[in-house]
Amino acid sequence: MPSSPTPATAPISCSPSPPLHLHLTARRQTLAPPMWRRLPARRLASALLSSSAPLPHPLHRSLLLLLPAASQRLAPSQTLPRFASSSAAVAAESVSSEEVDELHHAIGEIARGDPSVSAPAPAAGQEGHRRRSGRGKHSAEAMAVPAAGQEGHRRRSGRGKHSAEAMAVHGVGYHKYAMLRRRQIQIETEAWEQAAEEYRELLADMCQQKLAPNLPYVKSLFLGWFEPLRDQIIAEQELVGERGARASHARYFNMLPADMMAVITMHKLMGLLMTGSGDGSVRVIQAACQIGEAIEHEVRIHKFLEKTKKKSNKEMDNEEEGGDSDIAKEQERLRKKVTDLMKKQKIRQVRNIVKKQDNSKPWGQDAHAKVGSRLIELMIETAYIQPPASQSADGPPDIRPAFTHEMRTVAREQQKSSRRYGVIKCDPLVRQGLDRTAKHMVIPYMPMLIPPISWTGYDKGAHLFLPSYVMRTHGARQQRDAVRRAPREQMQSVFEALNTLGSTKWRVNKRVLSIVDRIWSSGGRLADLVDRTDVALPEKPDTEDEDKLKKWRWTLRAAKKENSERHSQRCDVELKLAVARKMKDEDGFYYPHNLDFRGRAYPMHPYLNHLGSDLCRGVLEFAEGRPLGKSGLRWLKIHLANLYAGGVDKLSYDGRIAFTENHLEDIFDSADRPLEGKRWWLGAEDPFQCLAVCINLTEALRSPSPETMISHIPVHQDGSCNGLQHYAALGRDKLGAIAVNLVAGEKPADVYTGIATRVVEIMKNDALKDPATDPDAARARLLLDQVDRKLVKQTVMTSVYGVTYVGAREQIKRRLKERDMICDDSELFSASCYAAKVTLTALGEMFQAARSIMNWLGDCAKVIACENEPVRWTTPLGLPVVQPYRKLGRHLIKTSLQVLTLQRETDKVMVKRQRTAFPPNFVHSLDGSHMMMTAVACKRQGLNFAVVGEL
Repeated sequence: MPSSPTPATAPISCSPSPPLHLHLTARRQTLAPPMWRRLPARRLASALLSSSAPLPHPLHRSLLLLLPAASQRLAPSQTLPRFASSSAAVAAESVSSEEVDELHHAIGEIARGDPSVSAPAPAAGQEGHRRRSGRGKHSAEAMAVPAAGQEGHRRRSGRGKHSAEAMAVHGVGYHKYAMLRRRQIQIETEAWEQAAEEYRELLADMCQQKLAPNLPYVKSLFLGWFEPLRDQIIAEQELVGERGARASHARYFNMLPADMMAVITMHKLMGLLMTGSGDGSVRVIQAACQIGEAIEHEVRIHKFLEKTKKKSNKEMDNEEEGGDSDIAKEQERLRKKVTDLMKKQKIRQVRNIVKKQDNSKPWGQDAHAKVGSRLIELMIETAYIQPPASQSADGPPDIRPAFTHEMRTVAREQQKSSRRYGVIKCDPLVRQGLDRTAKHMVIPYMPMLIPPISWTGYDKGAHLFLPSYVMRTHGARQQRDAVRRAPREQMQSVFEALNTLGSTKWRVNKRVLSIVDRIWSSGGRLADLVDRTDVALPEKPDTEDEDKLKKWRWTLRAAKKENSERHSQRCDVELKLAVARKMKDEDGFYYPHNLDFRGRAYPMHPYLNHLGSDLCRGVLEFAEGRPLGKSGLRWLKIHLANLYAGGVDKLSYDGRIAFTENHLEDIFDSADRPLEGKRWWLGAEDPFQCLAVCINLTEALRSPSPETMISHIPVHQDGSCNGLQHYAALGRDKLGAIAVNLVAGEKPADVYTGIATRVVEIMKNDALKDPATDPDAARARLLLDQVDRKLVKQTVMTSVYGVTYVGAREQIKRRLKERDMICDDSELFSASCYAAKVTLTALGEMFQAARSIMNWLGDCAKVIACENEPVRWTTPLGLPVVQPYRKLGRHLIKTSLQVLTLQRETDKVMVKRQRTAFPPNFVHSLDGSHMMMTAVACKRQGLNFAVVGEL
């Protein structure tokens, strides 16, 4: 909102409102559309009807005319309502929610410049409110009657009653939905404000520590300013060379490379502007002297490093003959010390060392001021800034200087005189950019209390006000443009699938959460929860034995690494539990979904979701339960066996049911006394999910009618290495299809067990060889008892990504380390190398067709990329995909102040990356399309559906 509100004493006209579309047409220019688009309509509605600070002109009269009820409620002598800066709901008790909702809808229409407020109400099943940025059709998901605030909603004066059918909004009454929607708006607004506040605190802290130039926004400015400034400094250096030393700064200007001078100038000037006065200005004399002094220090360091460069062997021999070897070694030692200190940003110590080695005369303050002033002058001439496109779209680009020089006057009251001084001032857009950056901080997208807005465009859908995009492009311009330009009809199936995934209602399983809390408060360690205590660091041995000290250092490093990993895992658990505790009392919530660039769908909330760990999946369940029925009870037993795993999940369905029925006593004990009893559930591969099913199955079997028992448990249908399934289908590979269950069988095939069996066969043959002549023999004998499906599973899964030997080695090394059977690190490394080699050999033997297709896809990508074109394709669901791998142009400038890397995307594609990434990305896109088509099919059959997207 504008920062200078007008007095709140203007009378309010109570004359009847003109027709809304005429009023809007007349007011469009005075309503400042950019400002309207920046503020959520709901907050503007609350603002009008609350009482805190005055609303700025010319908004007040326009807003009041939109709400006859509010206009009539206020007498002409009353003052204007006042704007509340907080995101709280309407404060005044006399204000009804209907008034707020009605105004909210009208404001939303103005924000889009859309005069058609009085459009007919949408049919049942449509969402009645449009997003601020929306211009498309009403959503088909969010509610079954017009949303709170829609024109179709009955006004207070009364226009008839809603039908009973229309009053049911996704299974809840209208008033409850309106309440949830108000809470959702408050949650989103608070999330944005919290993220912005955290950013402002970070900004203030970095400014205080003089680290502001390291902020991403400032670096993006440097990217545009660097080359023009560097080129101007080069021109100045050439000019100085031509005209000799007549210019006052001439003798100093050629002492340092232009790129280093440019970096120092930008860095120092921005640092001063952001840490100085609050108006973004700094005195010229202060800036010039500090820049000049920084240039002098850099010149001395640069000269020292040039002087002490490592000499060739021949030069070193000559120096030794001349007796200068000690001096050379000392210089080399000092050079190394200076380099190390520069890396650690210990600039003061660097300057002290260099000062002792440099006998040249100091420049003095005059030289500092002259050099700094000329560099500032060049900066003013070359640095420009342009407002965001959204602010300049209605006219020509408003490109303006980023810095200006102006004179100010300060009065001296005692001497009755004044003094003028010069300042450098940055354009307000520079500082505003830092505030705008807060909107691009990682905003904690919480689960939604109401169904997400249906996707209708690239940035139209999901959350009510938080910025939401249908694809995570990570700055890939071509991919973003491809999705934006895709016809809406082409993207309709993608939007429908995402809307389907987002419409699944979830809730927290309180009984499982209480068990998790008990384990966590007791220190973790159970059910795969990380230990909450750190590993004790080994004490340094009191010895001079280098071998023992080396072993101690190695153990210390390993302990610190373990503690670092534990800390990261503890933070992750705390985040998940914090969300679970916050949502545990809600009747239900929703996860809006969007896509990665390959077309795979993921929940936008990153912590507690159904794609997460066993902890997440155990704590979550469907909010809308269903009677089990005969089939459901059977599948619940199968599901429990699948979760217990350990080979049980590879039995036939009847075998899995028999396993569950044979362990009913353990299941009942797990449900009744999860931590005090036999803890059978802790032996499961997915313990928390197993516990949730134990509880549900116990309740069902103890009820008079198990088949009518309501269950909320999601029953997983796990794919058999989906990536290999797609390759088998693409190549019509019958043998591969059998291995990954594309062909029906009496019991499921297990590709991981098949690979593990082949690995064991190869190792048995190697174990028969003589260890004296073949080192693989000893490794094979060491690993024979260690090979199982879990050891090779990750490598088999990632084979569709084109996993490398090094990647496979690290995967297997982690599995072996978990078992703690090989203690010696060098032996562990060699065993991992051998196991990775054998596993990849077995994979190549069993899936030759898949390997051939991967190679063919890679060859196609290479042909395309060699023409400097990115590989692109359209998925079966209609999503355009463009591989984003392009070379980055880099400027790496090393100074004592910092190393600055400036990079931008070039027009050249990365041929190798385009080739190696295409096969896995293509299969990912097929799998994502298959999953989303399945989601839509389930929806049409009335099934709740959630996906865990892993190949």
